[in-house]
Amino acid sequence: MTPSPKASPPKALTIAGSDSGGGAGIQADLKTFSARGVYGASAITGITAQNTIGVQAVEPVSEAMIAAQIASVLTDIPPDAIKIGMLGTAAVAQTVAHALAGYSGPIVLDPVMVAKSGDPLLADDAVGALIEHLLPRATVLTPNLPEAARLLGRAPAASPEEVEAQGHALLAMGPAAVLMKGGHSDGPVCTDMLVTKAGTVSIKAPRIATGNTHGTGCSLSSAIAAELAHGHPLDEALRRAHGWLHGAIAAADTLQVGQGHGPVHHFHELWT
Repeated sequence: MTPSPKASPPKALTIAGSDSGGGAGIQADLKTFSARGVYGASAITGITAQNTIGVQAVEPVSEAMIAAQIASVLTDIPPDAIKIGMLGTAAVAQTVAHALAGYSGPIVLDPVMVAKSGDPLLADDAVGALIEHLLPRATVLTPNLPEAARLLGRAPAASPEEVEAQGHALLAMGPAAVLMKGGHSDGPVCTDMLVTKAGTVSIKAPRIATGNTHGTGCSLSSAIAAELAHGHPLDEALRRAHGWLHGAIAAADTLQVGQGHGPVHHFHELWT
């Protein structure tokens, strides 16, 4: 009997921190990859003792071990896209940039700076390293409004015009595109802005009243990476990722996880 041909799924690598509570970080990325039909590999940059209430401890992984993890994946399981999340320090940002020097595929850079609980996840001296070494490598940068402001050394944008202006200012730092996420803005509609040299496109969705939004940023950036791994162009990848995340937030209250900010429902399309 002739054996059935083996499937070769799209593959993505996440380079990020571990969330022991499972709602954000590496765990959210791998759940997202799986939910979007992508095989996920990982390189862990730091370990957090974290739950839905907050972050209790953070311990970095050595730069040598981070580089070894990335090299191990790249040499055997070459990813069709890469998502970069929590880096923590300037040395880690430089290490990741060096480890990816030969990689030419799409990179989604999520500049994780603060946990949902408010705990800091990026050292002050790491911001410059992130800008210098990784922004120019990014296919798309995905900051929320406070992250965009910190990268620029400005106050957070307070109007759609300021959001777009800050997106263009970040675009001038080297990424091919900037997705200004609107989750931290006010109003009944959440508006994300995709800023590129070709112009600005707004993606709108009704704001959902829920406290279970832990991991939304990680999940959106990894969903974009998953769709890019499928071969979709950026605008289509963003549309698909945005629609999926909106469904994951809408279904979040069907889960009871923890006593604080619970996670989004990554498998809302698969679980009954």
